[in-house]
Amino acid sequence: MNVSVELSSYPELDDRIVVVRAGDEVDAIFVLAERFNVLIDTLGTPELCRMALDMLGGKAEARPLIVVNSHMDWDHFWGNAAVAGQAPIVAHAAAIERLRDPSSRQVLRDKASQNSRFQNVELIGPDITFSGSMTLNGGDLTLELIHTPGHTPDHVAVWIPELRTCLAVDAVEYPIPEVWSKNPDDLRLICSSLKRIRDLDAKFVIPAHGRTFSPSTVDDNLAYFEELANRVRNLSESQLADPELSKSSGLRLQDIVPIPEDLPVHVFEFYEKCHETNLGATIQTCVERHP
Repeated sequence: MNVSVELSSYPELDDRIVVVRAGDEVDAIFVLAERFNVLIDTLGTPELCRMALDMLGGKAEARPLIVVNSHMDWDHFWGNAAVAGQAPIVAHAAAIERLRDPSSRQVLRDKASQNSRFQNVELIGPDITFSGSMTLNGGDLTLELIHTPGHTPDHVAVWIPELRTCLAVDAVEYPIPEVWSKNPDDLRLICSSLKRIRDLDAKFVIPAHGRTFSPSTVDDNLAYFEELANRVRNLSESQLADPELSKSSGLRLQDIVPIPEDLPVHVFEFYEKCHETNLGATIQTCVERHP
């Protein structure tokens, strides 16, 4: 699959924020502040990241660059080699543990064997890490890096208070986000992160997938998890033990959230798998509360 890069925006979005779109794969964000520029995520390959920086041209070269890795999922940080040694890369401290996990290299081996565009990818981690939160003072703009775990342990969202804009990355997603695992703790974390983003009262909430900028997406994500929990509570023990439960009427993805008619089949199948993980975490939470 060939992936191209384009620069995009949304209606009424401040022109200091540029959406860097790598096809249907992922959106990164470029922020122009007085003191420096910030690139949130480097896309899925160094080639894509270089292509994006070339397209940004003078905007990218006018000020020093800081790179933020929102989390260590391949489509968000495999482009790091394009900026390594030229710009500091910032991430949450939990990113280091993820990067060191053997599964990270296994994902790269698997994808490189399936598609030649990943064969030159080098796994490069952050230069600077933080715990909790971190603030980048860009002069006219403040970028608050907020730890928002649940989708992954290391996930970071970016809040720009001057513009009332939250760069939510994968903490918010259309049609649904995916919890890290079926562990009830991860389900609690993703719901807590969604509530934290909701409470920012943002004018714009921009995720990395789904091509939306509406803060209502946060409410929709929370409503999805709440409705999923309500439906699971009404199930019998035998139903809860059914491995095909996600395909049962009333518990399918399309039974809980509206699915656009033009959503490509492969994208729908991806979100079905996300839904299966979310359902599994919801079941485990229900079992934990009522053993």
